Amino acid sequence: MIGVVIVEDNEVFREALEILFELTPDLQVVAAVADGEAAVAACRGLRPAVVVVDYRLPGADGVATTRAIREASPGSAVVVLTAAADEPELAALRAAGAAACLMKDRAMNDIVAAIRDAAR
Repeated sequence: MIGVVIVEDNEVFREALEILFELTPDLQVVAAVADGEAAVAACRGLRPAVVVVDYRLPGADGVATTRAIREASPGSAVVVLTAAADEPELAALRAAGAAACLMKDRAMNDIVAAIRDAAR
């Protein structure tokens, strides 16, 4: 079972991800939060999981959030979802420790596949 933490400020999208992941037999949502600070708190002391993070969160950016999550839970992987990021931003996310960066308009199967890949 792959533990998943969802970090998304859009409540509708966060709930949609939560439903999708709960319906996926090998995924278990362990937390669903709206901001980077809550994500870091949820990940602190968490056994390794995959954290699905929105790139643009209120009061934080994806790079800082990714870095903080990786520090709080070094065994966890971060998959970043974004509506728009350019190549320098994507490179900065990878340098901060993101296992994958996907556009939000990708098929849900692609997002689940990225979570499974990151968990390996």
